[in-house]
Amino acid sequence: MTTARTATPSTARAINDRLALDLLLRQGPLTATELRTLTGLSRPTVADLLERLQHGGLVAIVGERGEERRGPNARLYGLRADRAHLAGVDVRAGGVTFTVADLTGRTVAGATLPIDPEDPAGPPPGYADRVLQALLAAAREAGAGDLHTVTVGAPGLVHPATGQLRPTSLPPHWHTDLVAVLRAGLTGEVILENEVNLAGIAEHRLGAVTDRDTFVLLWLGHGTGAAVMLDGRLRRGASGGTGEIGFLPVPGTGGLPGSLGCDGGFHTLAGSRAVCELARAHGVPVPDGAEDAAAAEAAVLAARAAGTAGEAFLDGLADRVALGATAVCVLLDPGCLVLGGETGRAGGRALADRVAARLAALSPLPTEVRPSATGGGAVLSGAVLTASDAVCRDLFGGP
Repeated sequence: MTTARTATPSTARAINDRLALDLLLRQGPLTATELRTLTGLSRPTVADLLERLQHGGLVAIVGERGEERRGPNARLYGLRADRAHLAGVDVRAGGVTFTVADLTGRTVAGATLPIDPEDPAGPPPGYADRVLQALLAAAREAGAGDLHTVTVGAPGLVHPATGQLRPTSLPPHWHTDLVAVLRAGLTGEVILENEVNLAGIAEHRLGAVTDRDTFVLLWLGHGTGAAVMLDGRLRRGASGGTGEIGFLPVPGTGGLPGSLGCDGGFHTLAGSRAVCELARAHGVPVPDGAEDAAAAEAAVLAARAAGTAGEAFLDGLADRVALGATAVCVLLDPGCLVLGGETGRAGGRALADRVAARLAALSPLPTEVRPSATGGGAVLSGAVLTASDAVCRDLFGGP
């Protein structure tokens, strides 16, 4: 049971309101009796806050719940889901996917606008405006009106103070142009976050590490990256570069990375191109010329399905992943590592167990390795969660 804190009358009301709203957000509609039980507040206090929240347009009576007692059914109070709408946007080399959600986080609309990731010219002219118009149209069709907050997940360094995106060598520069168009064309707040950080938030709140406040998500996709969660806080670093593990110097690459490019770093061993090349070397089928994240994912799935015939490839992949993972673990001692991204997700428990065994041999620090549990929508889920948190801070008050 959560108990409200003692404070001045006005502060106490704000604390109690936020407590009730958070419960309604997490658990869905509740009766007044259930709110009293969960908060420890008195009957008059709960009645007062419910009246206040209804008057403020945040809470409404959404139904009734029968109880084993005489008299009328108990009223159910729920958040006004249409009070505000938000969106999450996932920006990748292969295009943009977005989700529009209501105040409760329920998806009400969404779309994907693909592009050719192998086209050196990038997306066609006007692509950023197309994304903006598609997002606005989806919101209108869902009856959302103006979007209160939009969170965009993109590759690159997002400066924690300015919120500006500085691409590394790997992402195409059209990402920065897209963010600028969204910020200019949307009336609500646009939050920019590194896409791997958003995936880490999703794993913490919904996925593989809901039971831990300290862990590292190792992202293995088109590129490589890491989200670092320590004591329940996402760590970004002085310039937003925490987790840029693609630049980590590791043995076996034949060179060293530089400030302008991560070739020669961990990316050269574990990015999608390297995974596809390793698969071909072990006889695992990969389409000719394919080296994107989807091809790497397909190769790992094919190796797992092949049984003993695919074990040599999985062993070799685990050897490579463990080099980057060991460096992270001996520096941060997170106790838990999650393998995400297309390659990590496809590897599942088979890859996670192999990496764990190699970590145990390379590092004196005990580290559990888990596969991602958020599916292919980790970045979008993290974006929606981040936008929802911002909306709740604005509407509910508090931190």
